[in-house]
Amino acid sequence: MTEAEKKKRPFRVPRTALAKLAAYLVGCWSVIAVLAAGIQFGIAVVVALAVYTSVPLFVYLRWGGWPFYPGKAFRLLVLRVFWYTQLALPLLTGAGVIGLIIGVVFGAPVMGGRIAAMIIGVAFGILIAIGYLGASALVAREVVVELPDLPPEFDGFRIAQLTDLHIGPHLPRKRLERIAREVEAMDPHLIAVTGDIVDDRSEDLEVYASVFGSMTAPSGVFLIPGNHDIYAGWPAVEQRLRRGDLGTLLVNESREIIRGGAAITLVGTGDPAGRGFPDAGVSPEIGRSLAGIPVGHTIIALAHNPSLFKALAERGVALTLSGHTHWGQVALPAAGWSMAGMFLEDAMGVNMRGRSILYISPGTGYWGIPFRIGATGEVTLVTLRTTASGIPRATVAGRKKLRWLVG
Repeated sequence: MTEAEKKKRPFRVPRTALAKLAAYLVGCWSVIAVLAAGIQFGIAVVVALAVYTSVPLFVYLRWGGWPFYPGKAFRLLVLRVFWYTQLALPLLTGAGVIGLIIGVVFGAPVMGGRIAAMIIGVAFGILIAIGYLGASALVAREVVVELPDLPPEFDGFRIAQLTDLHIGPHLPRKRLERIAREVEAMDPHLIAVTGDIVDDRSEDLEVYASVFGSMTAPSGVFLIPGNHDIYAGWPAVEQRLRRGDLGTLLVNESREIIRGGAAITLVGTGDPAGRGFPDAGVSPEIGRSLAGIPVGHTIIALAHNPSLFKALAERGVALTLSGHTHWGQVALPAAGWSMAGMFLEDAMGVNMRGRSILYISPGTGYWGIPFRIGATGEVTLVTLRTTASGIPRATVAGRKKLRWLVG
């Protein structure tokens, strides 16, 4: 591999990490092989599946990405099989080990391991099927945000938010077209695309352009980077987005939005993932993002990663729109719980810090495999309202179920 090729790789995994991963996989597959021993073709099937789902992983990690464009067939027949297998592997291995131990008591360790693994395997399959259907659903959700200092001219101002589309060959075009039609039906004054436009390849921006390139709004269409846009090769992604035909890209920049002689300020941040690529110039710089904004202006920030909310709130930003978390793709909205909340302080829905409001959308696409339970993909309409109470508030005004789109 030439030095030029190495520089193009988005990441590199040390040999020691690959060795540890190999040891983990050998250990897991060894347990599965023990359970399969004695079954006709059992060992052969285990070895074939282990090789089929492990080799692509090591190629990806060692290369630092795919050395080719992973098309739809590759994603469905290789990557999706890989994801399902790798998710099930530790569960089946753990169940198998426990079953083997329990089986010793009854003099049938292998049978005990098989029964335990089978129970977990069936439960896993049911969960995956439910999650698959959940990932196919889509809703339009309206969030009403009341801001005390909002100019009266912006009362009723509508912002359509799209985030975490994760466009790639795995995402059905009909779903993208349905999303585009819903945005148009919302008749927004401004459209905000808050990152992770593509999943992992800059080439997929042309798919985005073919579906969403015609989106328009009186106050403009604005885009910011997400971590996957950076991983996809930020120089190429930025070059395409800077052309201007898809809207205005904001990276640590602001724009004044005028309506009826009054103004608010829209800010777009960089993303924390950019810190791993210091030469790309896409790391978040909150001070630079807010520089030059007149005192007293209502500021609306677009920040893909909600971890930036604290810094934005401390600097008086009234409203921040984020994505990134997908709500963990598993959530109980009625209880205010999501899988992402186990790792992030601000993980889903409406959040407050002082007088600053954050709304985190669950996004419209998915990452890895089509799997969502309770964290239905959405197209968000944020309606700004003035309030005389002096207290900022955000409420979910309602949601509309859209046609289910299986892919």
